[in-house]
Amino acid sequence: MSALICGSFAFDTIMVFNDKFKNHILPEQVHIINVSFLVPDLRREFGGCAGNIAYNLNMLGGDAVPMGAVGTDFAPYAEWMDNCGIARTHVTTIAHCYTAQAFITTDMDDNQITAFHPGAMNYSHQNKVSQAKDATIGIVSPDGRKGMVEHARQFVAAGIPFIFDPGQGIPMFDGNNLLQFVEQATWVIVNDYEWQLMRDRTGLSPQQMANRVKALIITKGAEGAIIYTQGTFYNIPSAKAKAVNDPTGCGDAFRAGLLYGLMKEIDWETTGRIASLMGAIKIEHHGTQNHRVTIEEFKQRFKQNFGYTLMVNG
Repeated sequence: MSALICGSFAFDTIMVFNDKFKNHILPEQVHIINVSFLVPDLRREFGGCAGNIAYNLNMLGGDAVPMGAVGTDFAPYAEWMDNCGIARTHVTTIAHCYTAQAFITTDMDDNQITAFHPGAMNYSHQNKVSQAKDATIGIVSPDGRKGMVEHARQFVAAGIPFIFDPGQGIPMFDGNNLLQFVEQATWVIVNDYEWQLMRDRTGLSPQQMANRVKALIITKGAEGAIIYTQGTFYNIPSAKAKAVNDPTGCGDAFRAGLLYGLMKEIDWETTGRIASLMGAIKIEHHGTQNHRVTIEEFKQRFKQNFGYTLMVNG
């Protein structure tokens, strides 16, 4: 049983400006802005939803098969994936493109200025779900617009249940587009901010949307998550993190935990807690793929957080 993870791969260049943007941006001069920020702290991380989810799912012992489009500069990321044992069978290189890139500058007030170059991500539709012969479950996460639309349709055609995870891709779709995804998907997951956009554009309440799928999962950061199913809902508590260092990628770690629970046919309350703990483990580390945990350590932390033993078959 493998999970086909359709989504982006990206390089995240993260810089820290040891001052405040407001001290250097003059409101009355924004129409002619020309500002340079000295950023002595810089790191380059491997990211993107497909890469992050696959990394976390494999860590739990799941079989993750990421699918995405990358550029000619992907070699360092490819080496990292090989070292981590993450399959590259369905990672397609687009000859005339760079891999998607995010350039993020954060100031001392935790304000951020981000520039994002989609690059090869815009060609994600060149990958086909039918190419992944062993996939039994899938996820459509943020990616090129055409890729997201086609991969959802292809999952349906292949009879493979999948999670719709619109994430930061929501602005690309109107209400009718989003309703079409909901009709195709088996599960839907969003964070609380994304849910506000989904609700405004579709006109559906949480329970109304849950009635169209098997479950709607709304994550709420430190407040945990709510899982709406047909007829009921579950409040999922957050797991305790040992430190709060970097929330980037926590949502992807949560989604990996969700996929793991679905693949193992675990009940919703436990699946939600697995996902919550994955997010807590990730937030303890900078970057999206720098945390490590063995399944034995994970089970120990699960019992410490939730008071019962995690039983997993297979």
